[in-house]
Amino acid sequence: MATASLTPIFSSPLKTSRTTALTTTTLDQHRNQVVLRRQILKGLVLSPLILIKAPPSSEAREIEVGSYLPPFSNGPFFCSLQSQPKRHSLLFVQFLAGNVQPYQFILPPSWKQTRVANILSGNYCQPKCAEPWVEVKFEDEKQGKVQVVASPLIRLTNKPNATIEEIGNPEKLIASLGPFVTGNSYDPDELLETRIEKLGDQTYYKYMLETPFALTGTHNLAKATAKGSTVVLFVASANDKQWQASEKTLKAILDSFQI
Repeated sequence: MATASLTPIFSSPLKTSRTTALTTTTLDQHRNQVVLRRQILKGLVLSPLILIKAPPSSEAREIEVGSYLPPFSNGPFFCSLQSQPKRHSLLFVQFLAGNVQPYQFILPPSWKQTRVANILSGNYCQPKCAEPWVEVKFEDEKQGKVQVVASPLIRLTNKPNATIEEIGNPEKLIASLGPFVTGNSYDPDELLETRIEKLGDQTYYKYMLETPFALTGTHNLAKATAKGSTVVLFVASANDKQWQASEKTLKAILDSFQI
């Protein structure tokens, strides 16, 4: 009997003490969470001011590709660039964005990589939208500029992993992607020449355009192919003065592009 009567006397205070301790701990945790949430919200409000701060001019400077790329194996007058995940090879610098298949092309060593505007990079809507984006841009004031444009395959066809031939003929493709060659609009009368090139199992459509009203330049060369879930368009552009001096160079750069 004594033992039975002692149990509630000793167990009740212990239970009360434990409950009080748990309540105190819970209140402390709640206060800490409230403080933490306030700090996080404060940080989210302030962080954009830090993120959009312009980089120092030393970080924004453009550097000639010849200063950091080995010369192209077939000659010293070009450097070779290749997009490839994870590792760097001895002869190529690499770029990789989204689901674009690895690609490569050559450039004269005097060319410099230029910034891609955020609205053109696709960062504002990927992966939900099906709009093309600019992967990378290079230019030389005396010779011209090049850019790699990637377009989701679904924008051009509903067939998964379609080849460029399955999307349509060269005229149909350039009608869809022409504005990304010129930077504004495309007029079929501006198309001077089309060619179909086969490299291994990959087919390429090649174009020469005279575009007097284009934002990219009065002369444009383009080369397109499809692989995986993306159509990749390589564009070389020049004004009249650049074209007169560097037509052969721009054509060599265009010919070198491949996936």
